[in-house]
Parts: sequence; structure tokens; C-alpha cells
Amino acid sequence: MKSYPEIVHSLKDKHILVTGGAGFIGSTITEALLNLGASVTVLDNLSTGLQSNVDRLSHHEKYRFVKGDICQPEDYRNLLKDIDAVSHQAALGSVPRSIEFPLNTHHVNATGFLTFLHEVKEAGIKRFVYASSSSVYGDSSEAIKKEGEEGEALSPYAVTKQLNEQYAGVYAKLHAIETIGLRYFNVFGPYQNPEGVYAAAIPKFLSAVLTGGKIIVNGDGEQTRDFTYVQNAVLANLLGLTTTNQSAFGSVFNVACGKRLTLNEVISGIVAGVQSHNYKPTHTLEFGPKRMGDIPHSLASITHIQKELNYFVFYTFEEGLATYLAHSLHD
Repeated sequence: MKSYPEIVHSLKDKHILVTGGAGFIGSTITEALLNLGASVTVLDNLSTGLQSNVDRLSHHEKYRFVKGDICQPEDYRNLLKDIDAVSHQAALGSVPRSIEFPLNTHHVNATGFLTFLHEVKEAGIKRFVYASSSSVYGDSSEAIKKEGEEGEALSPYAVTKQLNEQYAGVYAKLHAIETIGLRYFNVFGPYQNPEGVYAAAIPKFLSAVLTGGKIIVNGDGEQTRDFTYVQNAVLANLLGLTTTNQSAFGSVFNVACGKRLTLNEVISGIVAGVQSHNYKPTHTLEFGPKRMGDIPHSLASITHIQKELNYFVFYTFEEGLATYLAHSLHD
């Protein structure tokens, strides 16, 4: 990858806009950018983002928070005038949420994305790094998910992410916007909200283990995922924001570890990790019906991002889980 000093030099004194910067991934990207000397403006409507993620970064001199909605250009049009690059993380996540509320998901994730991308173009901003999702692989039967081998979408959420990639690709071709899409594979880490019906698996599992709650696994637990520690997603964004590789623009990249784990293995890892910190697990485990829209197996090829962006696995799953548990149990 670029050496650390080169990334610092590329970002120091730059002004980056992070949408969804009050969310779990967005706030972690924001923190990394601030630590590298960049100025960061966060745009978030706090519909799913947390005020606590704003508060924990507000002491930085180069941090600015603006409450606003990507679907409403008047909320942010003036902000774009002095922005050097964008890390676009704002979205309504969750496959189940999209099945229950498809119109709202489309409004934010598809219409909101295009509205915001067009305003970025109008402002003359060239670099646009955005969050996509492994859900775009849909019903692909390929054991290893590779860019260019996508299947049919299995949820409204997946459709919106496919549309994001198509719009970004078109704007790259038509308007020379340097778009880079990052297909996140099951990202986890500190500041991820374990509450609510749409919470992600690992924080929800950990919360149940610590509080005596019930872990409900949809299916037999043998479905597999390529769980990815959040700092790997941060690294991918930093590389996307600073790359000079012309062939990367207009492209999409898997962001993952390239390792497959079953949900049963993940639960066992959480239990063992909690026990290593002298906590006694008190949860119960229940297996329920499979969930609509879920893909059975997910494993990423990361050769494309390694080649084009010089990405590497910053944290393995085991290292990431250990770091996450230490933070969650002792922070």
C-alpha cells in the first residue's frame, strides 16, 4: 500500500466530507481522517446515526457536524463549495428493513444517492468514494464472490446498491468523476449499535452473551460470511481517497478479509473471547427459520482491490474480534 507518510501527506490539510458520519463506519472513517490531519465535515440526519458518535469526535478542531439529509440538496449545497473529496457512507442499511420498508429504502439509498452524486458533480468535486455492499452478489452461485460475477438481487436493499454502482459508473464516464465503490462484507467493530430489530449479527450476539439475552440464529447457523473488522473498511476508504491509479476510477471493489466463517463459529469465538476476559456467558441459543433475502454463503475475492488500490488485510477476523471485545468489555 501507500506508505503511512504518503497517506498523511495526501490527506493533510484536505477537506473531506463524510456523509453518514454519525454512523458506525462513517464515524470511524471520520476519526481516522482527523488523526491524519484532514479537516472533516460530517453530514448526517441522525435517522440511524448516533449523537454519541458526533459527541466523541467534537473535540477535534478540524471537525464539523452538519445535521442534514442527502435527499435535500438545500441542506448541504453550500457545504460542497470547499470540499476536496467525499466519502459517502449515508444509507439505510439492513436487508430486513428494506423488505419491510422498500419505498423508504429506495428513496434514501437510490434517489438520495443520485441526488447527492449530482450535487457533487455540480460543485466540481472529483473524488467520490462510496459504500456499496456484498448484497449485490445476490443469488450468485459462485463460491467466491468476484467483481463482475454478480447475481440477481435478493432484496430491495441489494437493488439500491446495484443502482448506486451503475449511477457512479455512468457519472465516471460522462462527467469524469473519480468514483470508487467499496463493497463491504459484514463489517463489525466498536460503536456498532447492538440495539433494535435491524442490528448486525456480531454486536447483537455479544450483547446477548453479556446480558443473558437470547441469540436467535436464522437457519442452522452453518451459513457463512466474510466478517470484516471496521479498520479494513477504513483503510479501503483512505486508499480510495488518495489513489492516483486512473484504472481504479469508475470501478467497484470487495472490502473483506477473504475468509469464510459460519455463524456458529462466530458465536463460539465470541463466547471464548468473553470467557478470556473473565466474563461468564449467560445467553441462550435458539435456531429459527431462515430469513427472507439472506444469501446462504458469502466469501470475497480481494485480489482486485489488492491490485488496484494496494489494499491488504489490516486486521484478520481473529485480531478484529479480539480488539472489538477488548473495547466493548473495558471501554
